[in-house]
Amino acid sequence: MKVKKGDFIELEFTAKIKDGDIFDTNIKKDAKNLNISSNIKPLILSVGHSMIIPGLDSSLVGKEIGKTYEETFSPEQAFGKRNPKLIKMIPKRAFKEQNIEPQTGMQLNLDGQIAKIISASGGRILVDFNNPLAGKSVTYKFKINKKITDKNEKINALQDFFFRKKFPFTTSNKTITFKTEKNLVSYIQMMSKPFKDIIGMEVKVEEESKEI
Repeated sequence: MKVKKGDFIELEFTAKIKDGDIFDTNIKKDAKNLNISSNIKPLILSVGHSMIIPGLDSSLVGKEIGKTYEETFSPEQAFGKRNPKLIKMIPKRAFKEQNIEPQTGMQLNLDGQIAKIISASGGRILVDFNNPLAGKSVTYKFKINKKITDKNEKINALQDFFFRKKFPFTTSNKTITFKTEKNLVSYIQMMSKPFKDIIGMEVKVEEESKEI
């Protein structure tokens, strides 16, 4: 059985920098090398909907269930080329305001972006906002365990990808109804189009009632 665009699949993989070290995996025996011990499980995704790097996403079409593959992808097919415009000079006081003592080589999260400090001398700090894997070719060894046909599994896979958490939901015909607290209603509504595009279901959101 071969995979088609739009199929939901369960995928196991180990990814490494070409001729280098592993940087990501969802296989337990390989995770030990990264000192990862929690939440190690196969990834469920919809093929052709940019839920993984572009090269691997395209490569999955036509692959056979249960067979192991190994492929190398260029920077353009993986995490992109390095962009010199993403290397910026930031005043040291901006770090001090967040109780951060900047040091060369430090990696940190700035405004939701992973950044690396290239130089930390004087009052201005040189910071690289490129993805740490930008400009690198990467190799993925992977296996498609099975196709996913259960509707609830598909919905939960999209919740993991878009929300990074799971909200309770019900389904009726072509509609998913999520329940959440008031402050997250608009957040879920923003994702209605991707859900429609990928799974073909409309999204509704109901505010959870609070008991008095």
